[in-house]
Amino acid sequence: MARMDSRLYTIGTPPPKRNVSIRTSSTELQHLFIAWIAISCAFAFVLSGSARSNPFGGTAILYFLVSLFTVGIGFILHELAHKVVAQRYNLWAEFRMSSTFLMLAVGLAYLWGVLLAAPGAVYISGPYITSKQNGHIAAAGPLMNVILATIFLLISTQSVFLEEFGVYGRLTIFLGVRINLWLAAFNMLPLSVLDGRKVFAWSKPAFAGVFLLIILMWLGADAVL
Repeated sequence: MARMDSRLYTIGTPPPKRNVSIRTSSTELQHLFIAWIAISCAFAFVLSGSARSNPFGGTAILYFLVSLFTVGIGFILHELAHKVVAQRYNLWAEFRMSSTFLMLAVGLAYLWGVLLAAPGAVYISGPYITSKQNGHIAAAGPLMNVILATIFLLISTQSVFLEEFGVYGRLTIFLGVRINLWLAAFNMLPLSVLDGRKVFAWSKPAFAGVFLLIILMWLGADAVL
């Protein structure tokens, strides 16, 4: 999810010169790392009931590793996709975690097995931004999740991987595909502060195209998994 300072939003302003370098800070890296670990822990507690009763046991650790490489990466790369596109438009963009929501996510998952996945957001600011640029930035997150789902789906065709990791390999593939497609579909809803609302405001055909892509990927995953 990307958050824009509405005071800096204009329509029709000529786009600035793009800057292809990716700029970050130690603060952003720390926030990304903490959010990645926290979200992975929360999903591990939800996915495995035994992990809640024995959070340091072997099952909990295995589910944490699975979550780390599926759900955690899906969230983090979703946010980084917003950042990269925003910076290509020469805007300031950095991820900031929400300490409150991260603690709630881990606490609710551990105590009641309830998932609240809201690690934070990429905050964006700059002198101006066009409707098209805002739409591109918003669409980048869900499209990244589609790419990740595609990668996991391709891995599922490699029998060597499944044989090597067995049931946890299959779980990794299943979650890697399903969770990323779910994240893409949910964030593309044209509601509230979700990415879909910004894409819809920019281009209804683009909005429909992204949603159609997600649906086709979902149907394709059903045929393969």
